[in-house]
Amino acid sequence: MDETQDPNAARKAWLSVLAKADADAVGALWAETGLDPEHSVLRAPEIGAVMVRGRAGAVGAPFNMGEMTVTRASVRLATGEVGHGYVQGRSKDHARTAALVDALMQTDQAGVVEAGVLTPLRDAASTRRATRAAKAAATKVDFFTIARGED
Repeated sequence: MDETQDPNAARKAWLSVLAKADADAVGALWAETGLDPEHSVLRAPEIGAVMVRGRAGAVGAPFNMGEMTVTRASVRLATGEVGHGYVQGRSKDHARTAALVDALMQTDQAGVVEAGVLTPLRDAASTRRATRAAKAAATKVDFFTIARGED
């Protein structure tokens, strides 16, 4: 199913950005927004592990690569919106903030959160990818063969 058919595509995208982002960056951007919505904690931040699966060559049979540490949290805003945060690592603050961002993205505060938190995180991720690609391109070796034959 592509993004145009998936009604949750936008939510999946912002949750992905939050899950992969650096905890300190999320915390700093959240603090800059000045938002502090009234909320109740549905699931206090807790640390656990998930099994990471892989495929050899992206086409082979799936296999269990190992476990990865994740932290999750859930909140409910006073207005009723529920937000969930699942993040890489062991940062309980990161998970709680991700849950708050998720909940606020379902309200009329979505524009403020998008501009103040999500857009800078997307830009930072894009910059990291470009830097990594440039480093990889710098190590590229072009091999060529000169065919030698008898005239």
